[in-house]
Amino acid sequence: MLETVLAEPSVKLPPTQAELPCDDGIPMETQRHKLQMDILIDTIQPWLDQRTDGYVGGNMFVYYSLAQLKNQDFRGPDFFAVLDVPKTERLSWVVWEEGKPPDVVIELLSESTANNDKNQKKLIYQNQMRVSEYFWYDPFNPHDFAGFDLNSGVYQPIAFNEKNQLVSKVLDLALVRWEGNYRGVDATWLRWATLDGELFPTSQEMVVIAQQRAEQEKQRAEQAELQLRQVAINLLQSGMSVEQAAQLTNLDILEVERLIN
Repeated sequence: MLETVLAEPSVKLPPTQAELPCDDGIPMETQRHKLQMDILIDTIQPWLDQRTDGYVGGNMFVYYSLAQLKNQDFRGPDFFAVLDVPKTERLSWVVWEEGKPPDVVIELLSESTANNDKNQKKLIYQNQMRVSEYFWYDPFNPHDFAGFDLNSGVYQPIAFNEKNQLVSKVLDLALVRWEGNYRGVDATWLRWATLDGELFPTSQEMVVIAQQRAEQEKQRAEQAELQLRQVAINLLQSGMSVEQAAQLTNLDILEVERLIN
């Protein structure tokens, strides 16, 4: 008698990030939108580098449900940050692989996206992705700036503090509007700052800061050198020999000799 072998039912697993689309070919709205996204990502990266965990990304797909896959609604937020996750490169953010959604999301508004960002996307972040904090900002209209945090499952507005900042409690950082030039464009930019208001510097600003520190160090060294020379002069005037003055001030003998000429 032949035995019938029953096959185990196969379980279809959700696709991995390697199997999912990571590009839809749709560019950013404008140059300013692209620059605004860059300044948010690039300036927070050194802060993230000091942590042992975390990830920041922008304009990349965030997958949160299989229903989303069916609807082919892949476009992700302009900026997002996630804490308590490994530091590694991602093709896209896949919630069922990572075990959590983004903690903070920022959308950059435009005429074509503002209605969706303020309504449909806000509800997706609130009800389906459960993003802890959601902010929006219009690079061409800095007054259109708002933030929300998830409280009992519903977004509640975040009030501006006395410094006119919106604070991310998740990151313990502030979002501030700053007027200035970034990569050749004068505008009001949304930037990260400490709760004391110290801006996270751009790469251009970091170069300037490094140059200023180098100049300050040079000035301190020159001042110290002048002080040593004056000490040497005083020692020589008190009757001390050139050799003794050089030894006490750690100056070159020839340099001390020039001080008496």
